[in-house]
Amino acid sequence: MSTTSPETSRAPSPSASSAISNPADISVIVGYFVIVIGVGLWSMRRTNRGTVGGYFLAGRSMSWFPVGASLFASNIGSGHFVGLAGTGAASGIAVAGFEWNALFVVLLMGWIFVPVYLTAEVVTMPEYLKKRFGGERIQLYLSVLSLAMYIFTKISVDMFSGAVFIQVALGWNIYLSVIALLVITTIYTVTGGLAALMYTDTVQTFVIIGGACVLAGYAFLEVGGYNALMEKYMNATPGILANVSADCASPRPDALHLLRDAYSGDLPWPALIVGLSIVSTWYWCSDQVIVQRCLAARSLTHVKLGCVLCGYLKILPMFLMVMPGMISRVLYPDEVACVVPSECRRICGAEIGCSNIAYPKLVVELMPRGLRGLMLAVMLAALMSSLASIFNSSGTLFTMDVWRKMRPQAAEKELLLVGRVWTVCLVAFSIAWIPVVQAAQGGQLFDYIQSVASFLAPPIAAVFFLALFVKRVNESGAFWGLIGGLILGLCRMVPEFAFGSGSCSAPGSCPPLICGVHYLYFAIILFFCTALIILAVSYCTPPIPESQLHRLVFSLRHSQEPREEMGTSGLHHSTAQDGVLPNIKEDPKLARLVNINALMMMSAAIFLWAYYA
Repeated sequence: MSTTSPETSRAPSPSASSAISNPADISVIVGYFVIVIGVGLWSMRRTNRGTVGGYFLAGRSMSWFPVGASLFASNIGSGHFVGLAGTGAASGIAVAGFEWNALFVVLLMGWIFVPVYLTAEVVTMPEYLKKRFGGERIQLYLSVLSLAMYIFTKISVDMFSGAVFIQVALGWNIYLSVIALLVITTIYTVTGGLAALMYTDTVQTFVIIGGACVLAGYAFLEVGGYNALMEKYMNATPGILANVSADCASPRPDALHLLRDAYSGDLPWPALIVGLSIVSTWYWCSDQVIVQRCLAARSLTHVKLGCVLCGYLKILPMFLMVMPGMISRVLYPDEVACVVPSECRRICGAEIGCSNIAYPKLVVELMPRGLRGLMLAVMLAALMSSLASIFNSSGTLFTMDVWRKMRPQAAEKELLLVGRVWTVCLVAFSIAWIPVVQAAQGGQLFDYIQSVASFLAPPIAAVFFLALFVKRVNESGAFWGLIGGLILGLCRMVPEFAFGSGSCSAPGSCPPLICGVHYLYFAIILFFCTALIILAVSYCTPPIPESQLHRLVFSLRHSQEPREEMGTSGLHHSTAQDGVLPNIKEDPKLARLVNINALMMMSAAIFLWAYYA
C-alpha cells in the first residue's frame, strides 16, 4: 500500500495540507475561538461559581433561549455531522428519524419529567432515584453506569468523528489536534461551570446552524437542487465493484422512505417509532447531560419554551446533515460509496466502507477560502460543545453521587475542586482512548451509538418511567430490574461486538438467534422485560408509604404536604433557604402560549413524518 494513497483519493482542488494555509481561513478560526472564550469569561461574571448550585446549575437563572440552544448544541456533536451524513450517504433518509423522534420526546421531558425533578429539588438523576426509592445502591449503580456510557459512547464517538473531519479536511496530526481541542474545552469547562457552557452553547448554536446552512446551500447548488438529488442518489454507485454484487454497491430501494418494512428494512418502522422512543426517553428524560440544562432554567415555563425551541431546531439535521451526506455520495461515489475493501482502505483506511467521510469531503471540495475556515469552526464548535457538556455533567455525577458518598462531610470547596479534578482525569482518559477509537473505524458511526444505547439504556428508561407513574414501585423492584436488564443487555451486546456486525459484501458471523433481532426491536423487548421484573419484585415486597412520595411522583407533583425522608423519622420541608416548598405553578396566559407553541411544533413534526414516510 502506498503511503501517498490517501492524498490520491482526494480531489485535485484544495489539498488537505493547504486547506487552512491562507489568512482568510485562519482569521475565521482564530476569531471564532476569541469569541467563544470571550463569552465564557463574560458568563463567569454573571453567576456565582463558588457554590454547587452556581457551578453545576448556573444558579437556576437561565432563560428559555439559552436553555433551548444549549439542549440542541449539547445534543448535536461532531458525531452528528459525520455520523448522520455518513449514514445518509450509505442508506438514505431514514436516519433522520432518530432526530425527528426527539420532537415528541423533548416535549415529554418538559411537560412530564422535569416538573417532578424540580419539585424533588435534585441536581442529578441518580439523586432523584435516591429520593424516590431510598437506599444507596441504585444511585451508585446509575452513576457508575452513566459515567461508563459517557466514556465509551459519547466521548469516543465525538472524538472519533472530530478526528475523521480533521484528517480529511486539514491533514493535521490527529493526536495534537484532538489534544488541543480537549485542552481548550477543559479550560472553559473547569473554570466557568454550567453557565459558561450554556452561554457559549448559545453562540455555538448560531455557528453550527449558520455554517451548516452555507455548506448545504453549496451542496444543493452543486447537485442541481432537491429534485435532482432525489433522482441522482438512486443511481449513485461506485465505478469499481470487483467481485462485489451490484445490490451491495447500489443505494437501498427504500432509501427515500423514512418508514421502512417491518421485517426487511434496515430501520423497521415499528422499531423506529416504538424502540427509538424508549431509547430517546432515556436520553432526553433521564440523561444527566440533557436534563441538567432544564434544571438550570429559572422557571417551568422557561423549561417548556426551551424544549419547544430545541424541537424546532431538531427539524434541521435532515436538511443540513443527512441530505448533504446523500449529495456527497452523488458527487463522489467512488470515494464515499466504495465497496471493495482494498479500495476503501486506500481511500479512508477502513475496509468496511468510507461513508463517514461524506461530510468532510464536501467541506474540502466545495467551500471557498474563508468559508472553509467557518466550517472547521462549525465542527470544532460541535465537538467542543458536546465534549464540554459531557465533562461538566460527568463532573456533577462523580462529585454529587460518588465522592459525596465516600466523604459525606465534604465542604463545598472540596466538592468543587473534586469536580474540576475529575474533569481533568476524564480528559486524560479520553486522550489515552484515542487509539482504541481509531481502531474501531468500521461500520456506521450513528448506528454504533444507537445500538450501544439500545443494549444498555432501556432498563434505565423503564425505572424512571415507572418511578414517575407507579407509586407502588419500590427500591427492591427498581434495583433488581436494573440488574436483570443489564444482564439481558450484555447478553446481546457482548456477542454482537465480539462477532462483528459485518457489511453487505462481508456479513458478520454472529448467530441469527442472538443478532438476528434488530437492535431497536431488542430495545422494546428489554424495556418490557425490565418493567416486568420491576413490577413483579415490587408487588412481592412492601410498598413505600405515600407520606414519603410527596412531590416525587407525577400524581403528587403539586402536593404541599411535608415529605418524610426515607431512612429518617423526620419530615422534609424544603432545601430552599426561605423554607417554602417548591412551586411549579405557571402563569395561565404564558402556559397557554407555551402549549400552543408545542402543538404547532408537533403539527410540523407530524407533517414531516407523513410527507417523508
